[in-house]
Amino acid sequence: MKTKGLLLVAAISWLFFTQAINAQKGIRIGYIDMDYILENVPEYNEASSELETKVQKWKVEIEAELKEVEEMRKDLNSERVLLTKELIEEREEDIFFKEKEILEYQQKRFGPNGDLFIQKKRLVQPVQDQVFVAVQEVAKNKKYDFIFDKTADLVMLYSADRYDISDQVLLRINRVSKRKQLNSKQEKKALERAEKRNAEQEKEVTDRERLAQKRLSDREQLLAERKAERDSIRAAKKKEFEARRAKLLEIQKRKKDSIKALKAKKENLDNNNAEDNNN
Repeated sequence: MKTKGLLLVAAISWLFFTQAINAQKGIRIGYIDMDYILENVPEYNEASSELETKVQKWKVEIEAELKEVEEMRKDLNSERVLLTKELIEEREEDIFFKEKEILEYQQKRFGPNGDLFIQKKRLVQPVQDQVFVAVQEVAKNKKYDFIFDKTADLVMLYSADRYDISDQVLLRINRVSKRKQLNSKQEKKALERAEKRNAEQEKEVTDRERLAQKRLSDREQLLAERKAERDSIRAAKKKEFEARRAKLLEIQKRKKDSIKALKAKKENLDNNNAEDNNN
C-alpha cells in the first residue's frame, strides 16, 4: 500500500511537472475503464461464462465432499460408545485425511496459483493485448499525451466522463473482430463504409474538441491580459501614491526644520538681550 501511494504521488508530480513545461501546447489526457471494456467484448463474455460453469461445478464437488465428511463425523459420534479406542482413532484419522484432501482440492481450484486464477489470466490476457493496441491507435490518432486505466492501482479520485475513451477502444476492438469474421467482399466493403463514417464522426468530434480547446486557450489568454492590465494600473496607482506620500513627508520635514531654525534664532536673540542687560 505504501508503494502504491508513493507511485501515485510520483505520477501526479511528474504529470504536473510535464504540464508546466508544455503549458503552451496543452496536454490531452484520457482514461479507460477496463471492467467496462471486458463486459462489452463478446469473446470475453462467452469464455467467462464457460469458466463460471466450471467454477460452479468445482463448488458442487467441494460441497459434496464436505457433506460426506460431515456424515462421517455424525456416524462416528453416534457409534463412538460401541467402538474400541483403536477403531475411533482410525475413523478420526480417515476424517482428518478426507478434510486434508478437500483443502488441497480447494487450493488447487481456488488458491492464489489455482486453476481459477490461471484461467482468468489466460482469459483476460488476449483482451488486454487488444486494448493495448487500440489505446495506442486512439492516442496516436487523437494526439493524447496520457491515458490511464481507471481500474488500475493508480487511483483516480475524480474523472470527468468527457475524458473516457473506453467506447473508442471498444470500437477498434470490434472492428478487428468483425474483420476476422467477414468472408465476402460485399461484407468487407460494407464494413469499410461503416468505418469511413465512424472515422468522419471521430474527426468531427476531434475538430469540436480542438475548437473548444482553442476557445478555452483564447479565453485564458484574454483573462491573463486583463489581469496584466489590472496589475499595471494597480502598480501605477501605487507608485503615484508613494510619490505623493514622499512629497508630503518632505514638506513636513521642511516645516519642522524651519520651526526648529526659528526657535534656535529666537533663543539666540533672547540670550544676547539678557547679556546686554547684565552689562
